[in-house]
Amino acid sequence: MFKIYEYNKSRELFSRAVKVIPSGIYGHQGPAEGCYVPVEAYPLFSERAEGTYLYDADGNRYIDYMCAYGPNILGYNDPEIDEAARRQRTLGDCTTLPSARMIEFAELLCDTVNIADWAFFAKNGNDVTTLAVMTARAHTKRKKIVFFKGYYHGVSPWTQKIDYSGVIEEDVMNNLYVDWNDINALEELFLTHKGEIAAVIGQPYMHGNFADNTLPEADFWQKVRRLCDEWGTVLIIDDVRAGFRLDLAGSDHYFGFEADLICFCKALANGYNVSALCGKEFLKNTVSGISFTGSYWLSAVPFAAGIACIEKMRRLDLPKLLIEKGTRLKNGLIDTAKKYGYDLHVSGVPSLFYLRIADDPSLMLHQEWIAECVKRGVFFTSHHNHFINAALSDEDIKLTVDIADEAFSVIKNRHS
Repeated sequence: MFKIYEYNKSRELFSRAVKVIPSGIYGHQGPAEGCYVPVEAYPLFSERAEGTYLYDADGNRYIDYMCAYGPNILGYNDPEIDEAARRQRTLGDCTTLPSARMIEFAELLCDTVNIADWAFFAKNGNDVTTLAVMTARAHTKRKKIVFFKGYYHGVSPWTQKIDYSGVIEEDVMNNLYVDWNDINALEELFLTHKGEIAAVIGQPYMHGNFADNTLPEADFWQKVRRLCDEWGTVLIIDDVRAGFRLDLAGSDHYFGFEADLICFCKALANGYNVSALCGKEFLKNTVSGISFTGSYWLSAVPFAAGIACIEKMRRLDLPKLLIEKGTRLKNGLIDTAKKYGYDLHVSGVPSLFYLRIADDPSLMLHQEWIAECVKRGVFFTSHHNHFINAALSDEDIKLTVDIADEAFSVIKNRHS
């Protein structure tokens, strides 16, 4: 029997937070966002993190499969990355003139990412997806952008929907929507909007929430590429979440095609705040002509951390390592679920996987199982895909499966 965690201090902190912070915790980590259901099963504040472990405000330890929603790819507080950041901090971080680290980081990205002839740095994934769309519009002199339904490309108004709070019709009036993997529908859009489509933007595979992740069908991306070439449309890959977990050369390279623009963020510097838009040479002058910047975008410490992170990922052949770890976890969880008669779906690429108990379409049973795992020390979320990091050991994977086993036992007894 595993200890059941309590969250007294987390709740005390949240009571303080709601008095001075909108929602207490806003954004994707907030308890109102649907990833922490039921809310009472989850801690809300952390104390520290190390390697693959997250420690909450009450001192409970978790094997963390959210990895800070992706940035923790090597392990929290990786000594090599932190040392590179420390050395740069002694020289300077946010300064009047940029450090040469910016050039070195861009050179390394161009040497690593298959389509990269240049790199433009910012802070968040939303920064670079927005710049990618602006670049496509500036280059093509067109307005319309194609999205695959179920997408997530950030939080700027153009990424949202008309019924979202604060979003007006003009923000999304040039958005076009098509079902994932439906190449015929995409062809129809190009015919209906001849000469009007600036860009197609998509995640390398559909890794949304509340549904199994879906890989591209055979030749899907190659057909999208041909359509974009035929109509003079820019092809953007949002690799913010999947980047470097499938292929260090970019997830487009993993699936055998070439994007024109590719957006990176989360795993780029193992938690140091930097993002990057990489692109092909023909778009470089267009980007140069766009007014787009931020107060901290040229900070040198994240550049140094990013250089160290990419170098270490290359030495480790990291995507292969993460996929191997994820596959072992996937097989263990599926086999354990079968012991109790449950059909557990583990979808997507194993380094970036989604969990769903398929026996109950309401997802209530799934939420119960996830909650029992969390309360015993495995940090899953109920309706988001999960991440593998390099610090995850075979012992951690075994412990995860053992806790999942007990959680399955609990819900089986509860519903028998």
